[in-house]
Amino acid sequence: MADAASTQQDRAQAEAEADVVSRHLPSGYTAEPTAFTPESGNDASHSSPDPASPPEPQDSLRLQGGDIHREIFKIGARAKLGQRAATFAQPNIRRSSSFVPRNQIPASEQRAPGGFRRQFVQQQRQIGFNAATAPITRNFVSFLALYGSFAGEDLAESDDSSLATTEDEAETPPTETRPLLGRRKSTRRPIPPGDAGMTKSFFTLLKAFIGTGIMFLPKAFKNGGILFSSITLITVALLSCLSFHLLLRCRQRYGGGYGEIGAAIGGSKLRSLILASITLSQIGFVCSGIIFIAQNLRSFLNAVSPGPTMAIGTKTLIAVQLVVLIPLALIRDISRLGPAALVADIFIFIGLFYIWYYDIFTLATSGMHPTVQLFNPRDFTLTIGSAIFTFEGIGLILPIQSSMAEPSRFPRLLYIVMIIITIIFTSVGALCYATFGYKTRVEIISNYPQTSKLVNSVQFLYSLAVLVGTPVQLFPATRIIETKIFGDRASGKKSPALKWKKNAFRTAITVLCGLISILGASDLDKFVALIGAFACVPLVYIYPAFLHWKGVARSPWVKGGDILLCVLGLGAMIYSTAVTISTWVRQ
Repeated sequence: MADAASTQQDRAQAEAEADVVSRHLPSGYTAEPTAFTPESGNDASHSSPDPASPPEPQDSLRLQGGDIHREIFKIGARAKLGQRAATFAQPNIRRSSSFVPRNQIPASEQRAPGGFRRQFVQQQRQIGFNAATAPITRNFVSFLALYGSFAGEDLAESDDSSLATTEDEAETPPTETRPLLGRRKSTRRPIPPGDAGMTKSFFTLLKAFIGTGIMFLPKAFKNGGILFSSITLITVALLSCLSFHLLLRCRQRYGGGYGEIGAAIGGSKLRSLILASITLSQIGFVCSGIIFIAQNLRSFLNAVSPGPTMAIGTKTLIAVQLVVLIPLALIRDISRLGPAALVADIFIFIGLFYIWYYDIFTLATSGMHPTVQLFNPRDFTLTIGSAIFTFEGIGLILPIQSSMAEPSRFPRLLYIVMIIITIIFTSVGALCYATFGYKTRVEIISNYPQTSKLVNSVQFLYSLAVLVGTPVQLFPATRIIETKIFGDRASGKKSPALKWKKNAFRTAITVLCGLISILGASDLDKFVALIGAFACVPLVYIYPAFLHWKGVARSPWVKGGDILLCVLGLGAMIYSTAVTISTWVRQ
């Protein structure tokens, strides 16, 4: 009985599919075995049907290209056959539609010439890992591929010969051995549909937002006070959610990446401005990480060195980092940094869990530090820039949405993740400031007992985690500038001179980050606030509101809200930047 019911259901589904297909096919043609085939010559005149009767359907092979689209006509023909005829005279409908595994083709097609080869290629395509469409992660390596499409832009390295068309190939005269079709001229990789589920996308979003910025929050809470900083962080999170929503609405209408949306709405100049802001913010993140590593390693060396304090300065440790970062910056395939990124993520989470454990235990036994303030009127503006700096994941929102099997469910997932990371950020900042009070340092791990081997290990491992993650953060900025200078199709695959020019450029960018880090090393908290105010505010608040106002909004109220958010972001950028610079200069 169950088989009979299943067969009936399959037949009904086949008939429904045939009905849909038939609406788009030319009438009067079929692939049924009884199809009418007119003869040529005199026989045709004698066998012509009565004009008063409806014309008999003709064989679809008589159409132009009939042998190519024959299988489309067979869909309707199979649905009209009886059950026994469909079983024995034609391929089994149920077997071909339900029992063929996803990564296989039917046996009848495998028996055709080249069928085994097509089966093998299709299996490899299913088995082969494509990190751009499934970024979450069978492992942490795939997370790195998101930086190849940072902000939805195609920033993949162009040195792959399969992605570029060389001038030599275009100039080669035709020969018997030359392919009829050359390599495709577009450097943009084809984007298959995403297949990431909700769980995978959830953890990818968490990894996108939790970075080095969380370590700067304790000092930000000291600058603003525990109450003001908590309110500021929650407000920044709400405004960020609104801006993300506006950007996703623009993406829904225009498609593409952040810069491409800007070009579609505001022209090429707006796209260049958006990419410039992305470059500036990523370089700021890299420089902040370099300073953080240097100061953290200095505290670590002072803690573990026997006898007198080692006289190794922050500038020296920054220079030492460049020796490691320059070779890593020359890596073309970012996924090769996968093992290092996996270790970095583990170290970061170990550091966070230790911070939570120590702070909660200390507060439970000793209470809140007596110097904790609710509001600090002197340095509260630094808190605003640091809070914006912390929510640094806007560049990965668009590629993560593209990776999902159901992109329409992404906004709800994004809001859930924003609630979770806001709780995480607020708890880390508030707990650390409540534990240490006015003694809270920028390199927060230095506040913990330096005689503890566990603290020393966490301090060193966290520094190592930030160090190996630095080339990943520098990659989008490097590729954007590199593409602007050398072109999007310039490949060093067959030109050693071009490849060494790119190597020299990447070395210069890394050295420039080191020099900027040396200049900002004196006050890391102010440097972080400056990057957040000047580089991150336009990306998070100004551009999404402007794009939505110009390209999507129709209601006067919605347009007014976009203008208000744009003005608010512009005012926050100018005010916070000016106050941060003036505070830095005074000190």
